[in-house]
Amino acid sequence: MADAKLKPKSVDGTEPHGAGNSPQETASTVEVMPPPDAIEPDPELTPEEAEQARKRYLLKRFWISARRYWGRGGDKFAWPLSIGLLAMICMNVGFQYGINLWNRGIFDAIERHDAGTVYFLSGVFVPLVLGTVAIVTIQVAVRMMIQRRWRSWLTTAVIARWLANGRYYQLNLIGGDHKNPEARISEDLRIATEAPVDFVAGVISAFLAASTFIVVLWTIGGALTLPIAGFTVTIPGFLVITAVLYAAITSTSMAVIGRYFVHVSEAKNQAEAEFRYTLTHVRENGESIALLGGEEEERNDLDKTFTNVLKQWALLARQHMRTTVVSHGSMLIAPVVPVLLCAPKFLEGSMTLGQVMQAASAFAIVQGAFGWLVDNYPRLADWNACARRIASLMMSLDGLERAEQSDSLGRIKHGETEGEAMLSLNDLSVSLDDGTAVVTETRVEIEPGERVLVSGESGSGKSTLVRAIAGLWPWGGGSVNFHADRRLFMLPQRPYIPSGTLRRAVAYPGAADSWPLDEIKSALDKVGLDYLNDKIEEDAPWDQTLSGGEKQRLAFARLLLHQPDIIVLDEATAALDEKSQDKMMQMVIDELPEVTILSVAHRVELEVFHSRKITLERREGGAKLVSDIDLIKRKRKRNLLSRVLEKRRSSPKGTTTSNEGGTVPK
Repeated sequence: MADAKLKPKSVDGTEPHGAGNSPQETASTVEVMPPPDAIEPDPELTPEEAEQARKRYLLKRFWISARRYWGRGGDKFAWPLSIGLLAMICMNVGFQYGINLWNRGIFDAIERHDAGTVYFLSGVFVPLVLGTVAIVTIQVAVRMMIQRRWRSWLTTAVIARWLANGRYYQLNLIGGDHKNPEARISEDLRIATEAPVDFVAGVISAFLAASTFIVVLWTIGGALTLPIAGFTVTIPGFLVITAVLYAAITSTSMAVIGRYFVHVSEAKNQAEAEFRYTLTHVRENGESIALLGGEEEERNDLDKTFTNVLKQWALLARQHMRTTVVSHGSMLIAPVVPVLLCAPKFLEGSMTLGQVMQAASAFAIVQGAFGWLVDNYPRLADWNACARRIASLMMSLDGLERAEQSDSLGRIKHGETEGEAMLSLNDLSVSLDDGTAVVTETRVEIEPGERVLVSGESGSGKSTLVRAIAGLWPWGGGSVNFHADRRLFMLPQRPYIPSGTLRRAVAYPGAADSWPLDEIKSALDKVGLDYLNDKIEEDAPWDQTLSGGEKQRLAFARLLLHQPDIIVLDEATAALDEKSQDKMMQMVIDELPEVTILSVAHRVELEVFHSRKITLERREGGAKLVSDIDLIKRKRKRNLLSRVLEKRRSSPKGTTTSNEGGTVPK
């Protein structure tokens, strides 16, 4: 959760980020389209069949978003680059055919001892090679450009959906197959966009090559006549038939041997992602682990996850070993087969040496084209696994997006207050994504300049209420309303410290150069961090360097720079000692006397800095506000809760009157 949540305008008064027309935003506009309808599994399917159906849908879900790259709102260079790649493939096949003809000519000349033709063809070979190299080089450049631009377009679209409306945070609150989204977006999406381009280019190249050189084989080889048991058997196009049968045998063998490749590759990728996550978790929590002396326990956890990686790699290695037997064996046998088949015709004089070599070259090309699956099956399996992983993340985002557009679970509405109220909660209820109530029937109105303290025992829903106010928690009912054109700034218990300079950390979420250096130093002075002024331009790992108390002081320095109208403090002084806490709160009151404050805290010492206190009490069916008292007497419109509590004075059970001027039920 970030330190600041600005509504409805950003701190500089401009429109929120994303209103421009940068390439990234243009690329992500396609994802504004509604998410696909949810697909419910057929209840009559067995668990195995349901899992297979789910995997098939995951691939379909990936293509629903990925193919939009070539549609309206996609990359304007998508089709020109694709057509250019196709042209390069066709030209490359043409050069292959030219080299194939060259093979026939050079060997026929050698057989005839025709020195002039040999020298001439030797000279022709140079431009053929240079042309082939140039075409292949351009083909690689165009292919990789498509891959790079497609990945950029789809990554931008997924990240835009992931960051929208706090979904990156909400994913932690719901169930589903979306663990380690950062690995899915970085690594899995890279493979998911690179491999299809290679596959399509490979299939087209293989098809064109096979079509071209099958004609060559049919023309050169002709029919083969064999004497069998006193009869003569003629096999038309025997080289073509042999090439097709040979490729069918190798491809079938690969499919059978590598049938578990997809499952093993998917399990390996998941294990790798979990291992990376564990390493990242240790790095991000290094201080706490070191202070607790938890290195041994963390090592055991790392060993456990890494052991799983090695196990999955061993299973994948076995699959590679099996497929290597087929692919390598095919590579060794394929060049020999056509020579042996053409040998009888060459020995009887019906086929020249050049024709034999041309047939051998054409057979190898046809075999390579037909054997495309043999060479690419492992990578195809890897792509399958990666596409499913990124599709799983897309499906979880789909669910959140559908929930935003549906009232089936109830959504908390956000609007503007009426009159002068700075913040109002109207019949606000907060629930989990399954409908379980956390906070119910909350009605509060906060006037300009009020400083309201929200208290309650742990687990009563105070922090959840804060998330609902910030707009990060969507499930529930009622509404959260802010005064129009007022700026909200939130300080969580654990302030976010971005990478970069200390100056950037103080200015966040604004730009580092949005305030003069002297103003930033003055803010640090006022929160007691003046000893850091000499390091304000230093680029260091401040998130690891600063203590918890220093981070909270730095968050208060941000308040002085941004000067918001409404501040929400969620245990924002929990890491400070009582004296420092008092200094920070008094500093805010002195420097921002007109600001409206909503604080969530446990410490009773904070009451002196607030004008009003409301209490949450955990109950069955959801926490409720049970008291609303004035800590400082002031004239204000009394909210509904206060009026209800006052009416209960005359009830048989009675109430007691708070010496601060409010009413508290017995």
